[in-house]
Amino acid sequence: MPAERLLPTTEAEDLIALVREIARDELKPRAAEAEEHERFPRDVFRLLGKSGLLALPYPEEFGGGEQPYEVYLQALEEIASAWMSVAVGTSVHVMSAYPLATFGTPEQRERWLPELLEGDLLGGYALSETHAGSDAGALSTRAVLDGDSYVVNGTKAWITHAGVADFYTLMARTSEKDISCFLAPSGSGITAAAPERKMGLTGSVTAQLVFEDARVPADRLIGAEGDGLKIALDALNSGRLGIAACAVGLAQAALDEAVAYAKQRTQFGKPIIEFQGLEFLLADMAAGVESARATYLEAARRRDRGVPFQRQASIAKLVATDMAMKVTTDAVQVLGGAGYTRDFPVERYMREAKVLQIFEGTNQIQRLVIGRALRKL
Repeated sequence: MPAERLLPTTEAEDLIALVREIARDELKPRAAEAEEHERFPRDVFRLLGKSGLLALPYPEEFGGGEQPYEVYLQALEEIASAWMSVAVGTSVHVMSAYPLATFGTPEQRERWLPELLEGDLLGGYALSETHAGSDAGALSTRAVLDGDSYVVNGTKAWITHAGVADFYTLMARTSEKDISCFLAPSGSGITAAAPERKMGLTGSVTAQLVFEDARVPADRLIGAEGDGLKIALDALNSGRLGIAACAVGLAQAALDEAVAYAKQRTQFGKPIIEFQGLEFLLADMAAGVESARATYLEAARRRDRGVPFQRQASIAKLVATDMAMKVTTDAVQVLGGAGYTRDFPVERYMREAKVLQIFEGTNQIQRLVIGRALRKL
């Protein structure tokens, strides 16, 4: 059952209707098989790109949709309700374009942003390392200026789209104290290790990304040397809202499956949805989904108004992903033994929900961010 939408314009309503149609007709029918066989759907991202869905929050002058973030996130939620790997990949791509779009010079944006947004290119966000996950300032990948290029050496970890992306927003150390941001094209000197063997999101490629004397042209430095950590954390604030929207879409899909099953499954002569114990469980699931949706939308509206939203983004990510873990687990419980089989998608939803509490900053880190913000009030 599609979620009710309160959208700001008729254009936005038409956009969400288009996204819902693509999700229903193009994504959902393929999701289960692709996830089972761990196939990365590169063609789907080209379709989303050509449909304008990889560029929704960016300026029209560069090929973007110039949509408010609250509209983009609702589109992302629709994608997540059909195919979580694609939704997470969309969120990562949008976040990967953010540093160039926000901190790049006018010349850099004019030169590279249109091709990042038009759909043929797919992005990756290369920040984390094995020993620098939550502690982003501890990264060790280095970029040394050599003539008109930076020579990059190091290994990134847990990189979505590693080896299949066309460009990477790369954070690398340019001195003992400074971390800088680069728009690195894929190519010579950049290789991906074997994909991680994950419990969920198996249709999405996640791997280490190895830089061995990779040369990144100096004009691909985004911002000044030393701005990288600030840029990375700013991008993550918006990226966390993307993950919150994905979590709500996944939970909505799980709730819909649970309600549909409870209506048709009979015990003791009546549908199990008529038993109060189950009815209350479903009611709590619905309350969680709608509360989390309202939370991420309020944070997005603050972003759209240009007021501080960092604390609200962390709250939205924390609330939505914890909710998704609970709702998907409860959906398996509603289906009983059937929910534990691969004949129904709720077991996959449950596996996919777990990582949402981990990436884009673990939920323990979100609590730290929220707590520190409260100290400053």
